[in-house]
Amino acid sequence: MSEPRKVPKRIAQTVLNSLKGGVVPRIGLPYIMVGRKREVEALLKDVDIISEGGASFRFVVGKYGSGKSFLLQAIRNYVMDRGFIVADADLSPERRLQGTRGQGLATYRELISNLSTKTKPEGGALTLILDRWISAAQSEAALETGLHPGDPALAQATERKIMEVISSIRELVHGFEFAKLLTAYYQAYISGDDETKAKVVKWFRGEYPLKSEAREALGVNIIISDDDWYDYLKLFAVFFRLAGYAGMMIMVDELVNLYKIPNSITRQYNYEKILTMYNDTLQGKAGYLGIIMGATPQALEDKRRGIYSYEALRSRLAEGRFSKPGARDLLAPVIRLEPLTAEEMLVLCEKLARMHAELYGYPLTISAEDLAGFIKTEYSRIGADTNITPREVIRDFIELLDLLYQNPGMKIDQLLESEAFSYAQSEAVSDETTPEFAEFTI
Repeated sequence: MSEPRKVPKRIAQTVLNSLKGGVVPRIGLPYIMVGRKREVEALLKDVDIISEGGASFRFVVGKYGSGKSFLLQAIRNYVMDRGFIVADADLSPERRLQGTRGQGLATYRELISNLSTKTKPEGGALTLILDRWISAAQSEAALETGLHPGDPALAQATERKIMEVISSIRELVHGFEFAKLLTAYYQAYISGDDETKAKVVKWFRGEYPLKSEAREALGVNIIISDDDWYDYLKLFAVFFRLAGYAGMMIMVDELVNLYKIPNSITRQYNYEKILTMYNDTLQGKAGYLGIIMGATPQALEDKRRGIYSYEALRSRLAEGRFSKPGARDLLAPVIRLEPLTAEEMLVLCEKLARMHAELYGYPLTISAEDLAGFIKTEYSRIGADTNITPREVIRDFIELLDLLYQNPGMKIDQLLESEAFSYAQSEAVSDETTPEFAEFTI
């Protein structure tokens, strides 16, 4: 076995608890990353393009539990390390890309609420970003002029730098009001007016329901709405770059919730929004912006109610004649996740076994043969060749580790050879037969 990296206990606890609960941990992913090297490299090529002023749009497609959300989370961590702002959100019945009752705006609010940076990876970074922008401008002005804090000339030099950014924003679509609010925030920052700062942040978060409220609070005659929220994300991307960051990455998962929308016209409006975002990024109408969306195969390919039911998207996203399992074009807009191999799952289980032993302070007794026996048992289940997912295998393995730790006299062979474990039918089922899709299956 390879020499492991020591994992801090706080991170190990979070990783193991998250994986056992079937969710992707926000931290510690580099310690357990296995088998997605090509996909990560493909997405990181986009990052280079974005940081040079370009834009990108990708779909990551995989079955439930296939590692789709894991890959998105890993990319999130990678790009934050490279100086990007990241905003992520999961769609739901209340959060869509377009809606008649504010569902699009709800998605925008979630994205802004989850704004994250390397120094504030848990989200809620908007105020930090704004303050850092002003502070950086003050530092740059002091360095260039040699003046000391409190000197009126330094304040003027700082304001010139702030106004350079604001002037660049003002020329963009919806940029005038956006720039006006940035100015208000700067002035409130300088004067110590926390109340006005809070009002500006509230506006940026899309939390003013009426124009009259925004006008009374801030003197602006516009609010972010269900129709134009995406335009403001493009503005933020440019602003973040001017404020000293590399760019902005937006991650939207659970596109299956658009597939589940019962009304066909509402679904089409949502797919039309995806088309707008896709075209913007590919045609150069957005800068310093990357968008990654996560979907299941059926949510993408179903021609009756999936994304492919919208012909303009299907014609842009459908695979060419030469791509096939084992030889996918990872430069295409759609990245399809191949299942992790048994060998890759073996490596992952080895990492988890070491992490578990370090966390709970016991000598690692599971051998390579034990790990191989576990993987063989998992992949021998009924239907495992097509339906087993990393999520299932990982949850089973952590449960196994927990049982062995709590029962020191128990041997792994006893658990693996038990009838309940060895002959249990895999719980994995195809997307088409999952309970939540039952109502749509004919």
